[in-house]
Amino acid sequence: MRLRSAAVAAALLLGSAASGAQELVVSAAASLTNAFRAVGKSFEQARPGAKLSFNFAASGPLLAQIQQGAPVDVFASADQETMNRAASANLIVPSSRADFAANTLVLILPLASAQKPNQLSDLTGGGFQRISTGSPATVPVGRYTMEAIEKAGLTAALQSRWIYGESVRQVLNYVARGEVDAGFVYRTDALIEPEKTRIALTVPTTTPVTYPIALVAASKNAALANEFIAYVRSAPGQEILQRHGFSKP
Repeated sequence: MRLRSAAVAAALLLGSAASGAQELVVSAAASLTNAFRAVGKSFEQARPGAKLSFNFAASGPLLAQIQQGAPVDVFASADQETMNRAASANLIVPSSRADFAANTLVLILPLASAQKPNQLSDLTGGGFQRISTGSPATVPVGRYTMEAIEKAGLTAALQSRWIYGESVRQVLNYVARGEVDAGFVYRTDALIEPEKTRIALTVPTTTPVTYPIALVAASKNAALANEFIAYVRSAPGQEILQRHGFSKP
């Protein structure tokens, strides 16, 4: 009986290890939430036995988690700057890094808003007392926004009006609930709440909005992680991303 119990325990341990080897943790920018859930489901169907766990947040906090030792296998950022910091800290495998999607910065308003801005300078008017974007220190959409605002010469004029969100999805929620007069998000995010928000302007950015993905250096499941990265870049993965509003990098 003792031998049989030991054999059963060993089998359970081996089964658990095998199961664990098929699990993948993907930390991805908040703007990828809907698209990556769909990509993940498709990947699991194409790769029987694989199990994906997603962690969605602003790119800056995700990088901080990886720096602190969070067990992450794949990192997908909404900007190059955050991924550059990951590379400088030797947190990713450089050869695995690749751009897989692009996006556009837009200005959105609550659907019920009567305001009709034709250019960024219109935001200095009385109808825009509370304007939201992501915190520039940690949220890529905030950095893209501030670059555009600076280029338009509006930094000082709008300085007191900013309401910063912890992610692009929080900015979207602020606008959807009418808690701010306008907000800067990605086009893909704006498409999620068509019954509560509307796109007022497409905002040119100095830095292109591109998304890099990479294998985390500390990953204990590099083979499966590389398979997922390849799937994101494959025709089926790209089709899903484009269905959610992303364009090719």
